[in-house]
Amino acid sequence: MYAILVYDIVTDTQGKKNLPNVFKICKKYLSHIQNSVFEGNITEAGVIALKAELKNYIRKEQDSVILFTARDEKWLKKEFLGCSDDKTSRFI
Repeated sequence: MYAILVYDIVTDTQGKKNLPNVFKICKKYLSHIQNSVFEGNITEAGVIALKAELKNYIRKEQDSVILFTARDEKWLKKEFLGCSDDKTSRFI
């Protein structure tokens, strides 16, 4: 499946500690495309693992993670407004 994940972590003292961990977890499963936005192909098992790891750092009352999923990337239209730096095109 194809996923887009966005997060918003409150940057209080604990949030500043959690933020690098949240970033590393998301980058482990998806491609970083912009600030707190990640996208890419992921298995259902990968989604379950991603959510399980994030649970350790996301505070339900303060932080937010939104995960959009689709069967395939072809079902999504990606359009850039402003700077069109598509970081996903830099794979080696």
